[in-house]
Amino acid sequence: MWQVEGLRAELAEFVADVFASVPRRDQRAKGNCYLRGLMLDGRRKSIQPMAERLPDGNEQNLQQFVNQSTWDPVPVRRRIAERMVPLIGPEAWAVDDVSFPKDGRMSVAVAHQYCGALGKQANCQVAVSVHAVTDTASCPLQWRLFVNEDWAADAERRQKTGIPEDIGHREKWRLALDVIDELTGWGLVPPVVVADAGYGQNADFRDGLDSRDIGYVVAVRSDVTVHPHDALPATPPWSGTGRRPQPRYRDKPSSVAARAAVHGRQSFTPVTWREGSRGPMRSRFLAVAVRPAGVRARRLAQATATDHDGHWDGVLPEVTLLVEWPAGAEAPTGYWLSNLPHDTPLAELVRLAKIRWRIEHDYRELKHGLGLDHFEGRSWTGWHHHVTLVTAAHAFLTEHRLSPKARTPDCPSTRFSTHSRAC
Repeated sequence: MWQVEGLRAELAEFVADVFASVPRRDQRAKGNCYLRGLMLDGRRKSIQPMAERLPDGNEQNLQQFVNQSTWDPVPVRRRIAERMVPLIGPEAWAVDDVSFPKDGRMSVAVAHQYCGALGKQANCQVAVSVHAVTDTASCPLQWRLFVNEDWAADAERRQKTGIPEDIGHREKWRLALDVIDELTGWGLVPPVVVADAGYGQNADFRDGLDSRDIGYVVAVRSDVTVHPHDALPATPPWSGTGRRPQPRYRDKPSSVAARAAVHGRQSFTPVTWREGSRGPMRSRFLAVAVRPAGVRARRLAQATATDHDGHWDGVLPEVTLLVEWPAGAEAPTGYWLSNLPHDTPLAELVRLAKIRWRIEHDYRELKHGLGLDHFEGRSWTGWHHHVTLVTAAHAFLTEHRLSPKARTPDCPSTRFSTHSRAC
């Protein structure tokens, strides 16, 4: 839907800046070639078919550039992030993971695990990503390939695929925090972090954001337990012997679903959060203050709030529970927890809770348009080079769409043509 050849000068300037850390001119030229291959029409974006479509394509050269060359992808991704964050002006950073179905067991970090692309357990690779997001634009900022415990302990496969010695198994929520720390180290500050229940459910992940003074609006499942915000713990009498009893809440916590039911359908307010392709996106929402419960939440709160004398008052931190109950639905359909200030308007909470939709656009373009999951190599180096190059292609297209000189800034870009620029 845009003419690659007509943008070669712009692409050359983009490559010169983004790939400035790549030391050799011939490597930067191969990067330019690979990006054009990703953006040209064609069902497969693996190296062989791309080389066949490109007038200057050389399969052997591209294979070497992606799979064996030692250029460092991290400075390239850093430069992309430094360009894209000011351009997009993100209202949130979205944390997510993406899966790549794979055959066999020798592609780096492939394992039988939950595969979101297929909606079931399957052989796949999984990567954690962080995206800069608004309702009108978004882009991935950084990636981490998930290495499960079996791969971390398998010396033979590690050696064959070139996994660095300092890379071991880390849970996905830890990888997400690692990415946020790295981006922060680059001088990029998250406005708010949003995530699905795979991350929001995890008390350690929420605590990690809290401890970094990062605001969040994260989805949780309906069975997450909370106390009402006005519930207060009490300390049982101490007999004078043995350990002092810890303060406890008198009443058992309830699920967020039960908490929403207490307030009733009549307490929910209609909110419109954006204009969709079929009209305004609207539903009914409720925001109430709660205190997340559970053993892990309690331990984290105790570790944070214990004073110098070893005393803790037992009070769990207060957050906002956001609940969606659409008109006509028999029960609520969505739940989020947020540590944003309690006077944050309901409409703003809803908009942030729903802003994650935009990264589905990213994944659709990255996979179907730019071949994110078409990489056929097996190595750690090759995977990271390919993902970096796809990220660069996506960034270039996003810049072009946001440019005031672009003829069709709102043009969907899940397909590309070498013949037409009309949407």
